[in-house]
Order: sequence, then C-alpha cells, then structure tokens
Amino acid sequence: MSHNTFGHLFRVTTWGESHGAAIGCVVDGMPPNIRFTVAEIQAELDRRRPGQSRYTTQRQELDQVRVLSGVMPGETEGDYVSTGTPIALEIQNTDQRSKDYSDIAQRYRPGHADMTYDVKYGIRDHRGGGRSSARETAMRVAAGALARKVVPGLRVRGALVAIGATWVDRSRWDWDEVPRNPFFCPDAETATRWAEELDAVRKSGSSIGAVVEIVAEGVPAGLGAPIYGKLDADIASGLMSINAVKGVEIGEGFAAAALSGEENADEMRPGPDGRPQFLSNHAGGILGGISTGQAVVARFAVKPTSSILTPRRSVDAGGNAVDVMTKGRHDPCVGIRAVPVGEAMVACAIADHYLRDRGQVGAVRA
Repeated sequence: MSHNTFGHLFRVTTWGESHGAAIGCVVDGMPPNIRFTVAEIQAELDRRRPGQSRYTTQRQELDQVRVLSGVMPGETEGDYVSTGTPIALEIQNTDQRSKDYSDIAQRYRPGHADMTYDVKYGIRDHRGGGRSSARETAMRVAAGALARKVVPGLRVRGALVAIGATWVDRSRWDWDEVPRNPFFCPDAETATRWAEELDAVRKSGSSIGAVVEIVAEGVPAGLGAPIYGKLDADIASGLMSINAVKGVEIGEGFAAAALSGEENADEMRPGPDGRPQFLSNHAGGILGGISTGQAVVARFAVKPTSSILTPRRSVDAGGNAVDVMTKGRHDPCVGIRAVPVGEAMVACAIADHYLRDRGQVGAVRA
C-alpha cells in the first residue's frame, strides 16, 4: 500500500494498524533548533484519546507517545531540541479486542472500506479496519503538535459546530467553553442539548454525523501559490483524508453561493501599519490560493459512524446476501474526536506552506 505520506517540505509518514503492536509516524523536514516537550505532544493526544466520556468509544488507549529520533535532549527530562533530521514518534496499542470482529471477517460492513479494500488489494484486515481505522489519526495529532512549533505565532483551534441538525448559536460563541464540555462545543447551551440528543442516539445503538470548524490565527500573508500549490487546496486535501469526512469548505464555503458579489467580496481599507486591512473574512483568510493574513477558517462534515448495532443488508466476500450488525466499541458520533485531528491537519498544511514559502521567496519578503 502506497500513499502513507503527506506534505512537501514538512512531510509526515504514518505507519501501523488499529490492532497491530503499535502505531507511529516519521516527521521529516522539521527545522533544527526548535524546542518542544513530550508533554506538549501528549496534551494534544489526550484531547483525542478515546474513552473520556460516554459519547466516544470506550476503548481504553493511554496513547503515551515516545520520541525515538531526530532530537537532542534539553535541559530537563522530556524536553527536546530538534536536530533537523527525521523525528520518529511511536504509540503502543494496548486495548485491542480483535475477537469483536470475528463475525465480519468475511462480511462487508455497509459504509466501511471493507469491500473497496478487498477489491483493490485482495486482502483486508477485518480487525478494526487496519489502516482505514481512525486509530491512525493519533499520529497525525502528534505530528500536528510539532507543526504548531514551525510557524511563529501560529494558533490553531477547532470546535464542533453541529451534531446532526443542531447547530451552535454563534452569538454565544466562547472559545473558553470548548474544553469544558465533552463535545469541543463553544456554546454551553447547545452542548447541553447535544448531550440529551446523543444519549438517545447511543442508547438506540445508532450514530449521528457532525460538522467541525477549524480556525488558524497568526497565519502570515503570502503562504500558498496559484493553480497547483494553493493553500486552501492542500488544507482541503488534508481534511478530506480524515476518516469519515465527506465534505470540506473554506470561509463561507457553500453558503457563498447564496450571497451577492457585494456581500461576498471582502472590502479593504488602509490599516494602521500601511498594509491593507480587510473589513470581513468571507474568503476564510485565503484568496487565489494565497493567505491574506486573516484567520484561516475551514469546516468539514463527518458522516455518522458506520459501525452500528442495527442490522444492515450487505454481501460477504463470496457474493452471498447477508445481514451485518457490528459489535465492539464505537463512537456514536465520530465527529467529536475529529476536532483535534482537523486542527493537526490544518497545522501541518500551514507549516508545510510556511517552509515552502520561506524556501522560494523568503529573501524577497525579508
């Protein structure tokens, strides 16, 4: 299987399977002399870690990360300085229950990649999906923690803005509320409503979808390139590569189709520093594939978890009609834990474009 790497100068290769001994990644292109701690990486992994509430899978993975290469030790334990060589990170898998998947070894689960994997490779890992499992995304989160260190002043935050048909009230948006509830929700009242709705979904054995919004602040103007090197195209590609994501938009996204030209165009006036100052941000911080210096805003839609208790019609590897009911521990709304994963992919894309920009026009801009 190829295509396990993303990025150009900030390159991330992930490896490992859901029910293997471990998962890991190699971050190539990390500049030298950047200080970071294991605790900083672990803090991001802990936000994604399963089993933290009744609204996520109860698989108990500690997700303790180890740094294997690419660093020199800092002044204290767990403090590192990058050397510019590949940084390898590893997480041991500790709570697999492969027997939960024995009934579907030859059956294709509707909504999963079982059938397509079998068609393409002639073999598939039925134990949690192997490489197609969301378990792999833990390593993206680890890489994203390093990516945040590459761009000075970069701040990437995410929030869940919709579960099913219930959206947050943006008039009550509060970033400080996001870590206070199990949904990464910036609206306390909506979080309470989601809790009631998800309890009903969970008890019924079903699942529900969600929409995640990522906001990156401190993105320098000028990142990205026209045509085939657009910043928004790479952000969209990264977000679309996350498990269960079925749609991505930048700025106003699809809602821009309902706006007039006057409403959608982000007007400008001279800023206090002499540079253009935008009066709105319908473009989501990117014009012509190049960052404007405003906040970069992206949203992605996550489908309902395909693993549900309700029997679904399908076929097996022999082409026989079967019914499939997925056992095991699964997220009733996989979009919840997708928030830190989305943050990581946006951070990695921006870090990659920052290094590419510095390599091509760094001297000119300086």
